[in-house]
Amino acid sequence: HFAYFKIAEGCNRPCSFCAIPLMRGKHMSKPMEELVNEAQILAKNGTKELILIAQDLTYYGLDLYGVRKLDELMRRLSDVQGIEWIRLQYAYPSGFPMEILDAMNERDNICKYLDMPLQHITDNMLKSMRRGTTKQKTIDLVNQIRDRVPNIAMRTTLICGYPGETEHDFEEMKAWVAETKFDRLGCFTYSHEEKTHAHTLIDDVSDEIKQQRVDEIMEIQQGISFDINQEKVGKTFKVLVDKKEGDFFVGRTEFDSPEVDNEVLIDAATGYAANGSFVNVKINRAEDFDLYGTII
Repeated sequence: HFAYFKIAEGCNRPCSFCAIPLMRGKHMSKPMEELVNEAQILAKNGTKELILIAQDLTYYGLDLYGVRKLDELMRRLSDVQGIEWIRLQYAYPSGFPMEILDAMNERDNICKYLDMPLQHITDNMLKSMRRGTTKQKTIDLVNQIRDRVPNIAMRTTLICGYPGETEHDFEEMKAWVAETKFDRLGCFTYSHEEKTHAHTLIDDVSDEIKQQRVDEIMEIQQGISFDINQEKVGKTFKVLVDKKEGDFFVGRTEFDSPEVDNEVLIDAATGYAANGSFVNVKINRAEDFDLYGTII
């Protein structure tokens, strides 16, 4: 009932730590008509949610049409009968097309959700990673996105222990994570990938310190997630049911991607919910990364 919907292949970005451009080549957008047809077929076969993916989602259309067209694609897919949720994964911060936020606000079936891997925040790390942005630009972008779509859930991913990451870099990232309060956050230890630019740098942060840094970031995020979840208690959300586990139907709100984000556990004694169906769930308690509720 959900499908990872690939809209492009390859990537033109020069990120130092990533081998994808070497393996997959230049960014190639799939033609819009082709994607709309694919979506129609998926919808006819019962798909309710399209999770738009690409190595660089926000570049979509630039190679084919000379302009970024992700917002237009979102609207076209939003018109496909039977598609109830459209979700964006892997948006790139540099050159971010603000128009996609207008599409989010206009259409009920476009999830107020944005996954934007930011990787780091300090200027010297962003420069070494070849991310094409700065700390201030990143902070401004997050603020602008939240201003345009006030109830958006933002997800990001970060790397700890990139070559040359000092204690000072890490402390700065920690402070920023605590201040920004992302709705969702994943954190990974850096690992060398052959033939990448970063592979020529010395992998100088020990595995132990890398892991310790990831743990510290995730501990901060756990507190943030707990606070955000507590605010949802007493409210009702539209939930897409993914599976049944034990005494619970397990689903997600529009603010959650499968496999990586929060889940809503619905007490099966309160009503029946078929896989792939939408139900309204009142949240009655919340933990760090999970919500518990009953069908209303």
